[in-house]
Amino acid sequence: MVQITLALLADCANVSREGKLNITGIFDRISAQSLPATHPQMQLVMTLEADRGDANKEHKLAIELINADGVKKLSMAGDLKFGSPPPGEQVRINHIIQLNNIKFEDFGVYEFKILMNNEVRKSVPLHVKEVKK
Repeated sequence: MVQITLALLADCANVSREGKLNITGIFDRISAQSLPATHPQMQLVMTLEADRGDANKEHKLAIELINADGVKKLSMAGDLKFGSPPPGEQVRINHIIQLNNIKFEDFGVYEFKILMNNEVRKSVPLHVKEVKK
């Protein structure tokens, strides 16, 4: 089974040529004075692990942004394929999705749901807070 061992939001992330995951500015809340509010850039950072049995197979990865009322505000999906791991090990990949100009129409708690093969495996909350002028 494919597992998501890390999922978070950050200002910036990258993977070095040595395979190190570098993350700057981890957050779970943003602030706005008025609505709608547009956040210029954020990255959804994930680490996925798969057993040997899941290697070399197509997997469906989907991301959904859900608002406090349970309404889907954003959806994206794609195929993912893991290579074969060394003997006795799992496959581990780091995956970074850049999200630009995400619009928030309400204050409250939003949730990035991460689905693998149509099953929710992880969720990342994002609090959108009002800042008084």
